[in-house]
Amino acid sequence: MPAEKFDSHSMTGDLVRVLVCPPHHAGWDRPEKLGAWRDLGFQRQPKFATAQSQHDILCRLLTEAGAEVVCLPPSDALTLDAVYAHDSSLATNEGLVLMNPGKTSRVAEARAHANVCAQFGSSVFGEIRVPGTSEAGDMVWLDPKTLLIGHGYRTNKAGIDQMRALLAPKGVDVLSAPLPYGPGPSACLHLMSLMSMLDVQTILVDLPWLAVETVELLKARGFRLIEIAYSERDTLACNVLSLGSKRLVAIEENVSTNRRLREAGFDVRTFPGSEICINGSGGPTCLTRPLLRK
Repeated sequence: MPAEKFDSHSMTGDLVRVLVCPPHHAGWDRPEKLGAWRDLGFQRQPKFATAQSQHDILCRLLTEAGAEVVCLPPSDALTLDAVYAHDSSLATNEGLVLMNPGKTSRVAEARAHANVCAQFGSSVFGEIRVPGTSEAGDMVWLDPKTLLIGHGYRTNKAGIDQMRALLAPKGVDVLSAPLPYGPGPSACLHLMSLMSMLDVQTILVDLPWLAVETVELLKARGFRLIEIAYSERDTLACNVLSLGSKRLVAIEENVSTNRRLREAGFDVRTFPGSEICINGSGGPTCLTRPLLRK
């Protein structure tokens, strides 16, 4: 039987398989790793028990939605950031593209992703190399043939050029989207911090922080834009995961934004994110690396 192919040229199809990294596997219960929380950009030292409980609820939501949840195994090479499993690889129909994170402490994660995904018959299709930097949190599939990549502190021009060289021969148009300075180079600002695909026609956006050319591109392509409640920007309101079929996973703290999504016709399922999400600046999309959608 041929290996099952990854299909991640959609961010809104029904989620079939997803990679996560539980806090326990990333060392959130190990004092020697917890000591690095300031350097990694956390707001405070993570509380392991709370974070693990919140992550367990997220995984239950994923399973209830019909997704197979695959866990990244523990490794001494992983840092606390490994729980944000989205960033270190991009699944494509050709195989996995390994990122070269702009946050150098995360470089080891990409190879760990490759080792896990090999179990499902996915080879490594490509790898971003120095001088290129890239994080998949900057990469949004607008449609199966269009990948929009944020150009900022985590993904540079060389990384975007390498992605274009990989994907253009496969008929994929790679577009660059400039990112704002925002909180500066030490903060985690990805393109997906500012927009989340909800379905093939609808995007949740933090409109004032998107570049004019990005907004005009989205409007020209006919997308419906739903704005977050800006009072919830700091609690990651724009970070929402599509499960497919109008189903979403969001952080329960963002009550106003979640209400807007429900009023727009979406089934919003929530989990508490105070420790696993807000403290480390990574919402439900950050915590998940979709591997297979249909």
